[in-house]
Amino acid sequence: PQQRVLLEVAQHALEHAGHHNGGRARVGVYAGSSISTYLLRNVLGGTTNAGYGELIIANDKDMLASRVSYHLNLTGPSVAVQTACSTSLVAVHMAGQALLAGECEIAIAGGVSVQPPQGGYHPEPGGVLSPRGVCRPFDATADGMVPGSGTAAVVLKPLVDAVRDRDTVYAVIAATAVNNDGGDKVGFTAPRIDGQAEMIRTAQRLAGIDVTRIRYIETHGTGT
Repeated sequence: PQQRVLLEVAQHALEHAGHHNGGRARVGVYAGSSISTYLLRNVLGGTTNAGYGELIIANDKDMLASRVSYHLNLTGPSVAVQTACSTSLVAVHMAGQALLAGECEIAIAGGVSVQPPQGGYHPEPGGVLSPRGVCRPFDATADGMVPGSGTAAVVLKPLVDAVRDRDTVYAVIAATAVNNDGGDKVGFTAPRIDGQAEMIRTAQRLAGIDVTRIRYIETHGTGT
């Protein structure tokens, strides 16, 4: 399901952008997924006519981006990005860097998480899941996140090329930045405040943006 759903979204994104299968352009794919619970719960240990190799190819995270490139005949870099909660954003960053480096002319960036209904979950003390089942980012009562399903993909292209080709431009990425919090934080799954702040400052510096002009901020569901 992870590969199939992302493939559908990627194809729709390319067609919506007016670049069905990329045409003659080199199109890169940068995407990641959550773990395939379908494989764990519905396939492994069950009855199937598929061989082990087929099961792995159709469900492994490493095959996600290549699946899109194969079926849509895209010849740019095809990279599986896996950074947990930040996967989709890091995919956008890597796609942007590839465009700047000339590795591709167009890039698809995105992510997918298909989780079948589980009938709830079991929050653990000190964990990231909300005991009350509600996300309240930037709120004093915030106590964690809630798992869910979803998928999205965006088509990226150098602005000068998009203007030249009269493409519809929904947004312009001025700059991106990526770092890691290391080990100086309260727990493995927790963010480090100064590490997050430094990354934001880096992106602002690269973009040459006056912070007083910022009017809208979008964040992770837990406020990070």
